[in-house]
Amino acid sequence: MPAYNFSGAKLANIVQGPIISLVKEVVQSYHNNLDILAAVGAFYTVRKCLQLLSGCYSLIKQQVFPVLFSNTNTILKYGEWAVVTGSSDGIGQAYAEELASHGVNIILLGRNIQKLQNVSEAIISTYGVKTRIIVADFNKGLEVFPSIKEALEDVDVGILVNNAGVCYDYPACLTEVPEEKSMEIINVNIVAAVMMVYVVLPGMLQRKRGAIINISSGTCWKPVPLMTVYAASKAFLDSFTRALHYEYSSQGIFIQSLTPAFVVTKMVSYAGILRMKSLFIPLAREYAHSAVRTIGVSLRTAGYWSHSIKMFTAHRMPEWLWVLIWTYVNKRCRAEYLSKEKDN
Repeated sequence: MPAYNFSGAKLANIVQGPIISLVKEVVQSYHNNLDILAAVGAFYTVRKCLQLLSGCYSLIKQQVFPVLFSNTNTILKYGEWAVVTGSSDGIGQAYAEELASHGVNIILLGRNIQKLQNVSEAIISTYGVKTRIIVADFNKGLEVFPSIKEALEDVDVGILVNNAGVCYDYPACLTEVPEEKSMEIINVNIVAAVMMVYVVLPGMLQRKRGAIINISSGTCWKPVPLMTVYAASKAFLDSFTRALHYEYSSQGIFIQSLTPAFVVTKMVSYAGILRMKSLFIPLAREYAHSAVRTIGVSLRTAGYWSHSIKMFTAHRMPEWLWVLIWTYVNKRCRAEYLSKEKDN
């Protein structure tokens, strides 16, 4: 058997050769991968910068453009009359009054005739425009719409504001909400809005002009625990509106999804902090004054400067953080409401 006699130098060369080769391959691979990672990083950074610029432009468009370009002529070009659902109080009443201040005649639609008459009289005495009243309870479903359609047959409806809405009495998980309440939310927030579009859109298409404003909610931006059915109904309305725009904008119809955050109204009366005016919670008339100016300008907007900041932030916030915040807020509101109910 032959004997192998390696010197130390030879052995070192034999061992080091493959190691050096391996190191060279690793270094080369690292440099190649580093180039790839640098390219990916640059692409990601540029993409994020473009998204930020796009968001800033959208924010400016929502709040600055209406001030520069919106005026009474912009509102009146759609027609002489506006139909506002849920107009007996809250945002609906304030929106109707704001439209009337631009010289638009108002058709008030709601279920409480006395409240509607009060709003009608106030609008006539303050703004000198014509008004009509249609009494209808949207919770009754499809049966109410033939009479609404008949009442609007001879009217040049230029603007439809789908404002009527129902919310939870207080934040709660789904099975804690009565089935009747969930069905009421679906009937009023979804069915009524869709059917009112069926009622007025054909006339708008004949005249080749019109504006439809569907008032959704900031709860449509991302999932909202403890407001599940309400938030989902508003997400439907937002999606419905945006798709409707693509179908009919080429025929002269302006269709807007309005997504307000909290406004001081009876709808949020379950929590004391939401009934107080603040920087981010305006009065209904303040909100309506800002929102009406976005007609003809912004297709999807929060309608008010501080709400637009919230919307901008929400779209860039991870969903888990959004859900965490909303869960905390709704649990606090729920606890406050139940505590008051217990004391009473």
